[in-house]
Amino acid sequence: MELWYTEKQTGNLGITCKITGTLHVEKTEFQHIAVIDTLQFGRMLVLDGMVQTTIQDEFVYHEMITHVPLNTHRSPKNVLVIGGGDGGAIREIIKHPAVGHAVLVEIDRRVVEVSRELLPEISCGLDSPKVTVIYDDGIKHVRENPDTYDVIMVDSTEPVGPAVELFSGEFYRSIYNALKPDGLFVAQTESPFFNADLITSCHQKISKVFPLTKLYLASVPTYPSGLWSFTMGSKKYDPEDIDSSAVPGYPTKYYTAEVHKGAFMLPRFVEELIT
Repeated sequence: MELWYTEKQTGNLGITCKITGTLHVEKTEFQHIAVIDTLQFGRMLVLDGMVQTTIQDEFVYHEMITHVPLNTHRSPKNVLVIGGGDGGAIREIIKHPAVGHAVLVEIDRRVVEVSRELLPEISCGLDSPKVTVIYDDGIKHVRENPDTYDVIMVDSTEPVGPAVELFSGEFYRSIYNALKPDGLFVAQTESPFFNADLITSCHQKISKVFPLTKLYLASVPTYPSGLWSFTMGSKKYDPEDIDSSAVPGYPTKYYTAEVHKGAFMLPRFVEELIT
């Protein structure tokens, strides 16, 4: 008998993977958590029926949500990740030599604990002495920590349920206040094919708060449509104005200085979403 897992990414489209078994299932006070073992993508973390990360393609998302902002900022010493309980963003952040302290604020403790147990390749950076893990509401945390961080990354789930507030103008204003005078932030902003209205809305809201707002893209096979967007709001630094020779030479599998620059060269249909 064959076993398959299907995520219905839209009302008319899904992604289906053949699986060898289910490694973990539970319902927390915040969401449903599952880890399944797939033949194509390896172990897969699924929250509320939506694929969050897989062993085979996680590096694309985690490198692009972290290294683009880290190498845009000139000295990213204090970094905050909101969400991202699997630890992938943290693993990448601590590669950067300038980072002295990285804070992960995750509302659901069980996501971190399950990831530590079943996704050690992704969560391994959580034990670094540079890292502090806080189990709390990320919205509350940024509101209570003004002028604290150089870089903030919003590694959120899709905009459903409580996560909807992570895509609000009020939240972006709180992030602005939590950043230092030359700070910047980035958020994942979904698929240009399936979430065009969300991308337009986020870009407009962020542009009202930050003097510089830029969108960039990466290819993540297990995310809806495979084409994924990130939106950056910056107080000072332009992410397209980087010195390639100054980018630290730590190991990556997707990110390079050239990919950094190329990610901001948008297809016309994406450009039209934000102009």
